[in-house]
Amino acid sequence: MPKTWLITGCSSGFGSLLAEAAASRGDRVVATARDVSKLAPLVAAHPESIVPAVLDVTRPETARAALALANERFGGIDILVNNAGYGFIGALEEGAPEEYRPLFETNVFGLIETTRAALPTLRARGGVIVNFSSTAGISGSAGSGYYNATKFAVEGLSEALAQELAPFGIRVMLVEPGPFRTDFLGRSITVASHEMPEYAETAGRRRRYRETNDGRQAGDPAKAIAVLMQALDAESPPLRLPLGARAFQAADAKLASLGADVEAWRSVGIATDFDPA
Repeated sequence: MPKTWLITGCSSGFGSLLAEAAASRGDRVVATARDVSKLAPLVAAHPESIVPAVLDVTRPETARAALALANERFGGIDILVNNAGYGFIGALEEGAPEEYRPLFETNVFGLIETTRAALPTLRARGGVIVNFSSTAGISGSAGSGYYNATKFAVEGLSEALAQELAPFGIRVMLVEPGPFRTDFLGRSITVASHEMPEYAETAGRRRRYRETNDGRQAGDPAKAIAVLMQALDAESPPLRLPLGARAFQAADAKLASLGADVEAWRSVGIATDFDPA
């Protein structure tokens, strides 16, 4: 049976490719963007399968309207994909509130409000919620602390959500891409306007990475979407889906580091419980 998707951030990158892949296999898609004119190529390619809708995740009323459209046209949704988001580069001391607070409004609170809008429909029929995280949600790195914080929030939220929604037959999947050749290092990332020489060899390296690697990332987005579709169709889909060699390297390093700390401090850490009566 064809599935019905609602995907945020379909104007480019993974969102656009995922909408195309879903429609190409016969599924129905409510493709959303802040500017629906950018969805014209998708709609022209799949006029019977893709319905465009305005959705700005920082405006919860647009999420509710997009879900209402999905209910009207298709009787609800089976798969919600929270893809909309952007990055931010800068040391903690370099970031200003007017720069990093909007990042949280989009990457965290926007995801929350869109999910809340979709849950009544999903609880009634089951389904899947796909939350796009990142390698930045696996481990922190200098110059990406604010972005790391948003993606770590998405990871923790998704873990809890998976437990809350399991009784309703709803699965949650975290997608954790490494560097892929989308426009993420281009228009989908912002940089702290204040640059401090004290951080030239830490956060500054991240700035230079962005300047020299846009369009040169190792990951093939089309291959990533194919693996994501395979994971969604799997009998036992994963909670976490790292994508790309860099993502698996980050996961391996994080597990090793966490394991080393746990074992080094296990005996003294456990001993902090009250003594038995």
